[in-house]
Formats: sequence, C-alpha cells, structure tokens
Amino acid sequence: MAPRLQLEKAAWRWVETVKPEDISREHIELAYRVNVPACKRGACRRNCKGNPNCLVGIGEQAWLGEIDENAFHNIDDPNSERRDKNTFVGLTNLGATCYVNTFLQVWFHNLELRRSLYLCHNSRAQEHNIDSDYEPQSICEHLQYLFALLQNSNRRYIDPSGLVKALGLDTGQQQDAQEFSKLFLSLLEDTLSKQKSPSLQNVIQQQFCGQFSYVTVCNQCGRASPLPSRFYELELNIQGHKNLTECVTEFLKEEKLDGDNRYFCESCQSKQSATRRIRLHSLPPTLNLQLMRFVFDRQTGHKKKLNTFISFPEQLDMGPFLEGKEDQKCVYELSAVLIHRGVSAYSGHYIAHVKDARTSDWYKFNDEEIEKMEGKKLQLGIEEDIAETVKSQARKPKCSKGYHCSRNAYMLVYKVQEEESSASDPSRTNVEVPAFLQRLVDRDNHKFEEWCSEMADMRKQSVDKGKAKHEEVKELYELLPARDGQLYEFIPLEWLKKWLDDSTATKEIDNSLFLCSHGKLHPDKVGDAKRVSLPAAQLLYQRYGGGPRLDGSSLCKECVGQRCRVLRLKNQLNEDYREVSSQVKRTLSGEGYWVGKASLRSWRQLAMEQLEEDEHETKHSNGQTNGQGPHTTNSKGSCYGWSGNEFGPELPEGNEEEMKTFNEDILCSHGGLSILDSERRLVSSEVWTKLRAYFPKAPEFTQNQEPCQQCLTLEQEEKDNEAVSKMMALDQKNQLLNLFQEKNRPTLTKWPQGTDVLYIVPLFFVDEWRKFIRRPTKSSPVSSVGNSLLLCPHGGFMFTYDSLVNGDAQHIALLWPSEWEVISRLFIVDHPISIHCSCQATPSDSTTQYSTHPELCWECREGFIFQQQRDLREYTQATIYIRKVIEDKRMVKEAAPEPNASSSEAEEEKEEQPKVDGEKDPDFSQSEDGAKRLKLSDGNAAAAAAGGPVPVASMVKPGGIRRSTRHRKLRGEKALIVSANQTLKELKIQIMHAFSVAPFDQNLSIDGKCLTDDSATLGSLGVIPESIICLKADEPIADYAAMDDVYQVRMPEEGFKGTGLLGH
Repeated sequence: MAPRLQLEKAAWRWVETVKPEDISREHIELAYRVNVPACKRGACRRNCKGNPNCLVGIGEQAWLGEIDENAFHNIDDPNSERRDKNTFVGLTNLGATCYVNTFLQVWFHNLELRRSLYLCHNSRAQEHNIDSDYEPQSICEHLQYLFALLQNSNRRYIDPSGLVKALGLDTGQQQDAQEFSKLFLSLLEDTLSKQKSPSLQNVIQQQFCGQFSYVTVCNQCGRASPLPSRFYELELNIQGHKNLTECVTEFLKEEKLDGDNRYFCESCQSKQSATRRIRLHSLPPTLNLQLMRFVFDRQTGHKKKLNTFISFPEQLDMGPFLEGKEDQKCVYELSAVLIHRGVSAYSGHYIAHVKDARTSDWYKFNDEEIEKMEGKKLQLGIEEDIAETVKSQARKPKCSKGYHCSRNAYMLVYKVQEEESSASDPSRTNVEVPAFLQRLVDRDNHKFEEWCSEMADMRKQSVDKGKAKHEEVKELYELLPARDGQLYEFIPLEWLKKWLDDSTATKEIDNSLFLCSHGKLHPDKVGDAKRVSLPAAQLLYQRYGGGPRLDGSSLCKECVGQRCRVLRLKNQLNEDYREVSSQVKRTLSGEGYWVGKASLRSWRQLAMEQLEEDEHETKHSNGQTNGQGPHTTNSKGSCYGWSGNEFGPELPEGNEEEMKTFNEDILCSHGGLSILDSERRLVSSEVWTKLRAYFPKAPEFTQNQEPCQQCLTLEQEEKDNEAVSKMMALDQKNQLLNLFQEKNRPTLTKWPQGTDVLYIVPLFFVDEWRKFIRRPTKSSPVSSVGNSLLLCPHGGFMFTYDSLVNGDAQHIALLWPSEWEVISRLFIVDHPISIHCSCQATPSDSTTQYSTHPELCWECREGFIFQQQRDLREYTQATIYIRKVIEDKRMVKEAAPEPNASSSEAEEEKEEQPKVDGEKDPDFSQSEDGAKRLKLSDGNAAAAAAGGPVPVASMVKPGGIRRSTRHRKLRGEKALIVSANQTLKELKIQIMHAFSVAPFDQNLSIDGKCLTDDSATLGSLGVIPESIICLKADEPIADYAAMDDVYQVRMPEEGFKGTGLLGH
C-alpha cells in the first residue's frame, strides 16, 4: 500500500478542478478514503495507518490458527516450586548471601549437630498458636526452624531472611565466608552453653573442637614449654604447596626463634635461641580445614585470592600428624567441599558440595538450585572452569584415584571414618524432627499447598478466558472487512489493537476524540480509524458498549468544503507570489506604498498562516495545528523551493518569527509610520492591491505619509541626553583623572607622606563610575556612593587596618582627601568612611596607630571571622588540587585520564576573553585596560548589609591593581571534588583513579605537613577549598594487573562490625 502522505494527497487531488459549491458525495468519499482497496494478509509488514480499510497488522496474527494454552497466561506452574522426591531443599540468595547458604547446608548435613539442635528447649515454638505465623527470636530458635524446614518442607527452596535479619547481616554486601564460619560457630556455642542439658552445652566442642599445644624448646638447656590450646578449624597456608599433606606438614613444622626473636627461658633466666612447633593431641569428629585462599597482599594493601591448585584425598589419614593417644581414630572421609567461584577476593559466588551421610551421594548446593552428582562421586570439573579468566593460568595437574584437585576450594570438611556396623545403623543416620517443630513445618506446607492451588486456579481461569477470547476473535475478525456497497461504521484503530492485545483490559469504544466541530467524523482522523462492516460493529458495541457511533452519514460535508476552499487558495497563492516577486524588481512609476522589508520577505508565509487560521475550524484539535501542516512553510519560506532572499537580505533571526501581522514591522509604538527608513521600501499600487487582498487589515502607508512626529521628537531628546552624558563624563574624568587611570593611588602598606587621613568607598562604586566614563552613552550615570555596603547593621566599620592590608582591601578603594572633596561635591554620599594615621612619640621610639571612622564593630567583625572559619571547616563538594612531584619538586607530566576532575584542564587553562557589550559576568567586569575587578552582586550586597562583606575572591598586588585568584592548574595537576567529612583513605582512592598510584604508594603533604592518618577527615587535617596537596609516589609495582582487587574497594572494610555475630 502507498505511504500515508501519498494516500492523503490522492484523497484531496480533486480540489484542483472542483469548487467548494460543486462538491458531491463522490468527492466526500474520496476525502475519507472510503473506496481505497483493502490490504491482503501478507502484503503489509505493518498496518497501513492512512488506509481505513487495512485490517492487517493490528494484532490479529496472535489469534488466527491454533494457540498453545500457555500463551493465555504468564503464571509459572506452581509445581515447579515443589520439592522433588528424594532431593534436598535449597536456600534463597537474598542478594549477596550465598556465603551464608553454603555453611547452613554444610551444618544441616552434620547429623549430630542437627539432632542436638532439635533437642534444645524452645517453649515459644512448643506453645505457639498455629493460626499465626511463627517468628523465632534467638539464633538457636532460628536454626532449629530452618533445619526443620530444610528436612521436611514441601518447597523447592526456603527463605532464610529471618536468620539473616536476626544476625544483622547486610544482604547486599558479600563478606568473608571463613570469618563468618568462625563467628557463627562461636555465637552458637555461646547460645548452647545456656541450655540446661550438659550434653547440649558442649555440642560444638564435641563436634568441632580439637586440641594442640605450642611447644617451645630451649636450645641451651633443652627445657620444653608447652602451651595447650583448642582449635575449631586448622588454617592451612596453601601458597607454594600442591597438596593437602604439604599444607598440614607446614602447619606443624618447626620454627626457629633466634636473633631479636629469641625466647626467654625460665630455666636459664635469659633470652635463648629456641625452636617452636605445634603438636596435635586430639582431633574432633568433624575436622574443618580452612585453605587460606584469601590473603593480605602487602604490595596492594588489600586482600587477594590465591588461585593455586591444591589436591586433597577423599580419605585422609591424620595418624602421622598426631602425637600420643594411640587408640584415637585418625582416618577421615571427605564430607564437604566449599567452593568460591571468581578471581577476586571482593566478588564471586559461593557454592557447596556436600555428601549425604545416609546414602553417600554427593550433591551440589547452589542457593536455590540443587544437583545430584552421578555415581556417588564428587565432581568439581565445572567449578574449576569458572575461573579460566585468571591471567597466566597454570594447567590443572592430574589427580590420582581417590584424590581431587581444585583452585577454588577454600574449606574442606572431613568426618571421622566409622565402622561399617555403626555406619549402617539407622538410629545414627535418621534424625527425626520433633513434634513441636513438625507442627510448624506442617503449617508452612499447608500454606504452600494453598498457594499452589490458588496459582493453579488462576492459570485455569486465564486459560478459559483466553480460549473464549480466541473464539470471539476468530468469529469477529472474519466479519470486520466492509464489502463494497455494504453498510459500515468507523472504529478507532487503537481500540482494535487493545481488543486484540490480551495483556490489556478491553474498555468501551470511545469515538469522541474523532469528532469535528459539526459533531461528525473529522477528515484528519480517518487515518486513525478503521472502516468495519455494520454486523461486526453491532457485535462489538453490544459486547463492549461506547460511542458515539460513526457510520456513512457521519462524513462531514462542511469540513470537506472548507478544506477544499483553503487548498484552492493555497494553490492560487503560489501564482500570486511569483507575480509579486516579478513586479517588485521593476522600477517604480507613479504612486507607491510603504511596505516593511521583513513583511515583504515573509508575506507568503503570513498569507499561508492566515489561510491556516481560516482552515483551523476544519482542523481537528488533536491533529495538526496551524503552521505544522504539510502545506505550510517555515520562517525562511523553504516550501515550494523559495529561498526568501528575493526581496533583499534577511532580517536577523527571530524577527520574522515574532511578526504576527503584515506590515507591522514599520508600525511604531504610537501607531504611525516608523522613522527607520532602512526597514521599509516602496512598492507599486499593483503589488499593494494583491497584498491587500490577503491582508485586508494590514496598516497602509502611502508614499507621501510623514513619519511619526512623536518618534522624531523622542529621537532628538535621546541625542540631546547623550550629549549631556558625554559632557558630564568628560567633566568628571578631568576632575578625577588619577582615579580613572589608576595612577598615583594611595596604599596602606606604605602610608603616603603629607596626609594623615585617607577616605574609603566601595570598589563597586569605582567600577560602575569607570564604566560610565568609558561609555557614557551606553551606561547610566552614577549618582551616589553607597558606603553602607561596608558597614554592619550597627553602623560600625567591618574591617581593621591589618585585615585591609592582608586581603580585605579587595572590597574597597582608597581616595586622597582632594579626591574625596570632589566626590562629595559630585555625588550623594550616605556615610563617609575614613582611615586615620597618627604617630605617638615615646622617649625610646615612636609608634604609628591607625583608626577608622566610623570605628570598628568588634561584635560583627568576630561573627564574620567565625563564619569564614566555619565555612572552611564544613564545606561540601569543594575543589582541591593534587600536584604530583618528584624528588626535586618539579612537576611530572601525567597522561592518565582524569575521571574525577571538576572541569577539563583545557577550559581551566585557557585565557579569559573580554566580555562583549551586554554580557554580564557574575564575578568580573572587563575594563578596557584588561584588569579584572570584583563586582558586588545583589546577593553579596545583601550579605554585606546584613552584617558583613562578601567572600574573598582576589588579592591586592603591590601596585594596587587587583588580579583574579582563580586557580590556574599546572601540568600534572588535577582537580578533585571532596567534602570536609571525607576521610584521607577515601581521598587516596580518588587519587588512585586519577593518577594510577595505589594508596600504599602515596605520600601526601600540604604546606610541608605530611598527611598520614587515613581515618582522619580532610577538615581535621586542615584541607580547605582550593588547597594544593602534593603527591609524591613511591616506586610503582611492576604488574598493575595485581591491582584488580584494589580497584574494587571503594570504602574501608568493616567486616561483621555492628552485626549479631559480634554481639550487637
């Protein structure tokens, strides 16, 4: 089908030959495109919006043919949430709690621990009313309920948020899994110690606690000093080792104590060289071996992960490592392997491989997902493939039978090997859930079954509804097309799409937006409607309601006739335009008329807009508006190939767009002819007649029309005023020539001879006065001196002599007494301000004292100073500069990017250009000699009037000329945005990203003072806005790939600080 614009042009092509009064039914149907051929299925990729008979691509494809029942709903099968037979229950990952889930699964599979926890006294659970939800309180209660759900829940996975919340863990932050294991077992041990039963009080010790001693032997006398100790896991260093045996051997190896590390021997009563080693005395039934994969890297100052392959056996004989107790069981079987996927110590994912104590099957626990390994064998292959992104990977070594090899295992759990008779004893492998807990589990299972039933009912309702809709669509879609000669109605296209979109509820049919001012179908809206058969329309209105109904009698003849008239005038306009363009170039003979040059350039556009206004009554309010239709031109007259330059140069941009009425550009404010000859030209009476036909209300000025007398009078007055201003400026300049040229200015640092008094005025007054002197016709004369800006509300002066010498003089200008006399005569002065110098002679020496009139207001001065100091201490989002130096303090050129800089260096370093007339800089005004001078803005003036002067922004040079103190960044220097409450540690991380220098390599100093306390805030260290901090970098490490973990650290680690694991 032809594009929409082509259809629209074809619908109105007949207007070229048909007058509005000759319009027939045939022309009306052409305008409404009633007889445009309908599209066939497959002919259109999408619906033809300009064709009311195209019913293809409106959403019918989803309903024609056979449909799968699952397409009628978006509800997953509730049985997918049901626990499979003979499988275990998973745990939901709450964000970054996979490390918690792995240990919970390992501890759940410790049958002795689970059995003991079930025996713990829990009066709350035993007395709980099952009509309400059970909410455990203590850690022991949480673990009891969680283990009971893991054992007998019907759910595929359960939510551990109750326990996690009770522990106070941050679900969005991944923590050290090994530290969590230690702290949780310690907390559980402390909780169980409060149980009444002695067997329960010592469960953790009985299961996980072994004994060793640190034995130190003096090399001089041979005396052995044992120090007994308990352990809950053995922490084994894996760096430089290949198998578990090597790790255990190193853990127990002998250590020499000599030199500064010598041992004080009680027998020798002196420091002696000695040896120290660990002796294992007893091992627990459950042996936890922590493989120290996460270690502190001294080079980077952060943790890193060791991706070293370590092999470990399925059966571990600890006999060779034990001393004493020959009858102790020393053979252990592997029961769990905890895995960390990922190459970084600060990210990754934790999973657990656990052996079922009852069936000896291996399972992989990955949060909600649980996978059973085939053949009762542990399979770690896929877990080792996860970390292949590590640079310079070592090849995986071959493992002997009965051994496994892993670069990601961080904890191994071994269980002591039991005799076959006891291992097969059902009483040892079966753990029954107590009745009081099973009652709670049954209630949760009942809630789950109710949810499954509810979801199944919702799925069935959606399917039934979808099937009914399917039959309705198939029936109605066949009836939709209107045949030739058949009665029809118009239905909104968007409504039909929503009717065929099953995801939205079908509302009643609304045709009100399609009506014209005559209450019929608007011609512009026919592209947004579809012509359907009368039977189909009746069925749709019966089922969904709505209105008003638009049938064949709703085609509006009035709108079509008005559109026809406008289109014909538009066509005539082109011919008139060409004729006017031709006549305007001819030499004028006879009487002429004044026409604005801007009006003459844009008259066709104005005429088109006038026609569009006439057409607006037939234009729909929601359709195209005046000036935006397909026939309108833009302000330059680009339509019809017209450039707009045929009547002379174009006006400045914006003038033609603002013009509303033809010839208004030569109409003055008094309604007369404008006095600006350059903006108008004469045209012949023939041209004016044609233009007048389009603009009957346009202002008319004949060739003999006199310009506006009022405008001429005002112009003369303005010229007279300019002459007076020039004379005034010249007179004031001659009387105050040194002040204007900034020559022979008094300074406070070197009090001038011959006077004991100087007068003070605001620098703002001097700047504004100089501006008037330089451009008296463009600037307003200065009439008064506002010294109140420099006074506090009590009328006291705000500055001391010392403060003026040290920088506050930027706000004021000093005057000689002779200059003050002239200023007092020429201007209105509200408050005279002067500073006096007096010498007091003493027998030994003479002292000079300075005073001001009015006197200093100490109260306001102290408040002003306090506020300044407070602002320097409590800043936020301020800019400081980091300057990298080497030994000789020269700058080092840096090529690293500057992501945290406040602005580009190029923009900071470029020279400031003088402002053109009319531009206002909030900080500076540019004078002719290039000096930048501070201006008091309205806000600053208000601040000064309220009790103090404006903030310091420039400094006084010895010559008295003020220069901007805007910081100029040097090469190798970068700007950072910081806050006063930010720590030095956080600043170092910013510097690391800006300079690629790690925090541990940074030596920072400010004004010669070293910054070393990483936990101190910048405010406490004396770092203020615009400070320059020197950065001296130590020799960088060779491989910056080792900094991967450093870049992931944004804030200092807090571990489990503030959580329930530490008693909070």
